[in-house]
Amino acid sequence: MSTAPPRPNPGRTLAVLLLASMAFALAQTTVVPAIPVLARELRASVGDVTWTMSGYLVAAAILTPVIGRLGDMVGKRRMLVVSLAVFALGGVVAALAGQLWVVIAGRILQGAGGGVIPLCFGIIRDEFPPHRRPASIGLISAMLGIGGGLGLVLGGLLVDHATYHWIFWSGAAMAALAALSAQLLVPESPNRVPGRIDLVGTLLLGVGVALPLVGISQAKTWGWTSATTLGLIVAGVAVLGALVAFERRQAEPLINMTMLAQRPVLITNISTVLVGFGMFGAFLLIPQLAQTPKTTGYGFGTDATTAGLLMVPGSLAMLVTAPLAGVIAGRWGGRIAVLTGSLVTAAGLALLATVPDSRLALVLMGVVAFAGIGLVFAAIPNLVIDAVAADRTGEATGVNTLLRSIGSSLGSQICASILVSQVDPVTGIPTADAYQIAFLFCAVIAVVAGLSALGLPRSRTGAGAPAASADSRPAARDSDEVGAARSATTRVASATR
Repeated sequence: MSTAPPRPNPGRTLAVLLLASMAFALAQTTVVPAIPVLARELRASVGDVTWTMSGYLVAAAILTPVIGRLGDMVGKRRMLVVSLAVFALGGVVAALAGQLWVVIAGRILQGAGGGVIPLCFGIIRDEFPPHRRPASIGLISAMLGIGGGLGLVLGGLLVDHATYHWIFWSGAAMAALAALSAQLLVPESPNRVPGRIDLVGTLLLGVGVALPLVGISQAKTWGWTSATTLGLIVAGVAVLGALVAFERRQAEPLINMTMLAQRPVLITNISTVLVGFGMFGAFLLIPQLAQTPKTTGYGFGTDATTAGLLMVPGSLAMLVTAPLAGVIAGRWGGRIAVLTGSLVTAAGLALLATVPDSRLALVLMGVVAFAGIGLVFAAIPNLVIDAVAADRTGEATGVNTLLRSIGSSLGSQICASILVSQVDPVTGIPTADAYQIAFLFCAVIAVVAGLSALGLPRSRTGAGAPAASADSRPAARDSDEVGAARSATTRVASATR
């Protein structure tokens, strides 16, 4: 009987995966404080510069499920290195750019980093023992929120004390280091699913996702009821409908629609969109509230760096609460972890709706909101992974990450629209009532996210692990025949959930 070398220590692999996910997470928000500077130095309008965010978001949304699917096919470690390398290249392009369109092109290349998250989830499922998977997946998921908060601080510091170019150089350096570490220290996953890339499905997915995201991201400029915004959203939905019909007829679809229609996967994805909405709504609202002039009677008049620092305690709270999701899921099930986290998030957002009168109150209320978000985002990937076969992990978590991006885009843009709709006629600054409405709206969405999780089936495993929690590394340890038998058992058990 043939044997394979022992697998590397999971702790070492987890450290590399955390570095990789942090590189992507920071890039979500580091450019936000630099938008006014980019507009000034590149002689462009602020509206044009926001395409550095929109282009990145659209590229990440399109490429994430594609890269996740490729990871299932050709190897998750291999695709992780490729994604990080393209991400680093995009950072170099943006850092060297002297024109806005080149910066946007670099940010689009960085969008390939979106594939890092589902690939990390898949590697953990393949390589880690069952008892370590939930907490490890929770930490990776929490990195998205932590990095988003820390990115605002890092971006502000670099803009205030260096140049905007260092925002892109720092991201490129971190991604390059993560790529090298992954190549040298992370094992290649033994689980593969043969197939081909569905080019027509990829094209439909790209167009169907890009059109509404562009419309949503520019809605504050164009207007939510403008023909352009509504036309892009409707056209995108129509293309996505065509994607569903096309994929159902394919023997090897890019996205397995039958899998996505499974009750645990469908409801978890719905919760993901809703919680992503609340998280990025808070990312937008808290720093903007902090930077509002004191003359308004409710703002704190901070600079961009200080506003970002006020987000740090909340981001760190996510790191603390993420492992708790595994404890709650192990005792009461994943749906209770999502419900609990959603309600805690709603409580924090409701407190913020009172428009706190001190920086300390703002920080503490933000900690409550982000602590809940950390619980939810740690629980959600485990619910998806537990519900699908091992050879579909990258595909399923890639779609879930895509939906989180859509929720984030919706949350930030709708909250921005609420603020714009209620401004002081003299100063043009949003009123306190605008912040109250925006925070309360996010709180209601968080409650709906929690209630939707009650539709998830009760866990049949007391430990909160997958019902088919057999080690998913048999192909690397046993004979090919035993590995195939165990893989088949895992797929059958997954299908019965």
